[in-house]
Amino acid sequence: MAANWTPESWRSHQGLQMPEYKDKAALAAVETQLGSFPPLVFAGEARNLKAELAKVSAGNAFLLQGGDCAESFAEFHPNNIRDTFRVLLQMAVVLTFASKLPVVKVGRMAGQFAKPRSAATETIDGVELPSYRGDNVNDIAFTPESREPDPQRMVRAYNQSAATLNLLRAFSTGGYATLDHVHQWTLDFMGRSPWSAKFEEMADRIGEALAFMRACGLDAETVPQLKGTDFYTSHEALLLPYEQALTRRDSLTGQWYDTSAHMLWIGDRTRFDGSAHVEYLRGIGNPIGMKCGPTLEPDALLRLLDTLNPSREAGRITLITRYGHDKIEAGLPRLVRAVMREGHPVVWSCDPMHGNVVKAANGYKTRPFDRILAEVRGFFAVHRAEGSFGGGIHAEMTGQNVTECTGGAIAITDEGLADRYHTHCDPRLNAAQSLELAFLLAEMLNEELKERRAAA
Repeated sequence: MAANWTPESWRSHQGLQMPEYKDKAALAAVETQLGSFPPLVFAGEARNLKAELAKVSAGNAFLLQGGDCAESFAEFHPNNIRDTFRVLLQMAVVLTFASKLPVVKVGRMAGQFAKPRSAATETIDGVELPSYRGDNVNDIAFTPESREPDPQRMVRAYNQSAATLNLLRAFSTGGYATLDHVHQWTLDFMGRSPWSAKFEEMADRIGEALAFMRACGLDAETVPQLKGTDFYTSHEALLLPYEQALTRRDSLTGQWYDTSAHMLWIGDRTRFDGSAHVEYLRGIGNPIGMKCGPTLEPDALLRLLDTLNPSREAGRITLITRYGHDKIEAGLPRLVRAVMREGHPVVWSCDPMHGNVVKAANGYKTRPFDRILAEVRGFFAVHRAEGSFGGGIHAEMTGQNVTECTGGAIAITDEGLADRYHTHCDPRLNAAQSLELAFLLAEMLNEELKERRAAA
């Protein structure tokens, strides 16, 4: 266990991107209430994910992490959860079928509420109010009452996360995720996408393989892997009072775990030396992600790795790079070389979303699909050149038929953004764009694996 660490030791460190609650007694009451609630996930599940991520770090599996930019109370609906889950299943099947590698599936779900902001306040028509920081902190409506941080929102976030997890567990183990249903995962509105047709062709081939296996006596009843799938949850560990309240000591190992999610990550704005967020995350046993952007120097990264993973445990750390399509090939090699030189076992994952936000002519914030794809290509090019393994993708996406990112095979234009622009924060890939990304990603992953096999 981490030395000189307790679940509350972060409070003596500098904490950024967290709200200031006016009513400290109300905050303390909510923390006590959350502390008495059941865990949302279990330590053994987090250890299982860590073991799966260790395979990714060794180049023997691939990480698919995706979901909402920010979950909201308003869009909480079982259909939304189901549709995002089945698009992730589609993406995973595409990647597995093409690469012949197992895919570790992690959702940005059941807890991804709090969001970091570039400024503490925003001004509209001369009125300045606190920034919206996610539904578990305040409300997106631009009024003084709505923007006041309310600790009771953490209780509502917990309840929504519990319900979301319950449904995800049912989907992943109750038969919905069986490969026999692979044809049924395609959403109705995706029929216009050429990639949807390609998925159907692939699903036909999977169906033929399953029919052959059944003839050999192997089916979902005898091979559990065909009937369900492992699915894990993750979110940014930003609102530390919430995370501390859900920190529990594992009865088997004595180690502390954050039971709000299987995997937590630390953002680009809070991963500095001595931050409250680094202090909290260094003491929990969960696998941890860390966003790495253009401002992160190699020496600082190595210090953070020594702090967060001093025993160099495989599967413990996932480095999620977020540079921008025009910066990744210049910036990423320095980090890769430093980590390889020091022998830290990490998973390298690409976040092609956060560095590619632009404002369209009509004022909507968007992410051009060609820039997203260019950053993914640059990510794989760097890892091929450096002899490391590009082992993951981290995407903000949804199963809804939204129009938030421009481009893709079903070309969404700047003018079309207003049709179905629903995000509470940043623009997300829709289902058709997510599937398209999976197919193109599979091609890149195959190129990388081919070169690795040739070098071996």
